Amino acid sequence: MASKPVPPPPRPRLYLATPVTEDPAMLVASLPELLAKADIAAVLLRLKMTDQRTLISRIKALVPVVQPSGAALLIEGHAELVARSGADGAHIAGIEALPDAMDSLKPDWISGVGQLPTRHDSMAAGEAGVDYVLFGEPDAQGERPSMEAIAERLHWWAELFEPPCVGYAASLEEAREFAASGADFVLVGDFIWADPRGATAALMDAELAIRQGYVAMLNKAKAEQE
Repeated sequence: MASKPVPPPPRPRLYLATPVTEDPAMLVASLPELLAKADIAAVLLRLKMTDQRTLISRIKALVPVVQPSGAALLIEGHAELVARSGADGAHIAGIEALPDAMDSLKPDWISGVGQLPTRHDSMAAGEAGVDYVLFGEPDAQGERPSMEAIAERLHWWAELFEPPCVGYAASLEEAREFAASGADFVLVGDFIWADPRGATAALMDAELAIRQGYVAMLNKAKAEQE
């Protein structure tokens, strides 16, 4: 009896990182249009350091902007503020910071982790129960792996492990390549906000690039089965 064909994975979705924010007014004004125009699964709020009360106030300003669209609002770091701010979760940098963060986040809030330079670190994060792993973001010195190395890591993870993987894309080319490599989500940020045409146009281009990469992945899989 012929085996049933394996259904294709869902198309990767956008994960939008904000600029490092001190005053949330710009995001309050710009995010509604972006969330309406593109299929954004989550927004990563990056906050300039200050006291906890001010941080919580800034997060709370974005909660009613992001969540009604169906997107999740995650905070970069500050896992201890999630419950008090109304955010949906936190993104943690590095395997060393994960145990304390997971104590704050589980089981009610989303936990993601990046800064995973080795496969061993990636697997340790998965075993810790994170909700996603991120590959390709800059390290403390601003250095990143090559696009090919990030794509290889995404493909390896997607083939072997259940938690979703996210590819950090610094360009449309990377967004397309990471979608083709099996990423569940593609994180875009600085190049979206820096686009002289405006963030909406840049985000629409990123969504198209993801769609193109996904189609390329499906076509490659179909060709390999024939």
